[in-house]
Amino acid sequence: MLVLGIDPGIANTGWGVVDFVGQKFRPVCYGVINTDTKDNLEHRIAVIAESVGRIAEKYQVGHISMEDIFFAKNEVSAIGVAKVIGAINYAAYKLGLEVSMFTPMQIKMAITGFGKAEKKQVQEMCRILLKLDKIPRPDHAADALAAAVCFCNTSATTGRLGFIK
Repeated sequence: MLVLGIDPGIANTGWGVVDFVGQKFRPVCYGVINTDTKDNLEHRIAVIAESVGRIAEKYQVGHISMEDIFFAKNEVSAIGVAKVIGAINYAAYKLGLEVSMFTPMQIKMAITGFGKAEKKQVQEMCRILLKLDKIPRPDHAADALAAAVCFCNTSATTGRLGFIK
């Protein structure tokens, strides 16, 4: 199954496509959607949602896994990210794709086995699981790959991909 992981943000939204077959991961592609700070918020959100939709269609993903807002120090940026999440959910809905949301702690737990792991630990474990030579850059892309791996690990454990009946 191809899974599109998303690390939502207004300025930079990370994305990563992971293929998960037979308990094995294969990275397909990853990157970041950047928006121009000179554009208005509505335009930036539309660019992100449309880009995610194009990526999902291009790679024919079967599911979207996205990092959710868990705690935000900056209320204004949290509201913007929430709007991005809503727009991505709508784009997924239009494509008939289900979206799973995971807190940062859930992603850390699924990748490292420790919900309070440091960002570097998560990135290194993600690199190992995906058999990459180096940690993906920028960080937003690495976080998106981690969200995709989280869904795969969680789904395999709960049987959502048909491994456990």
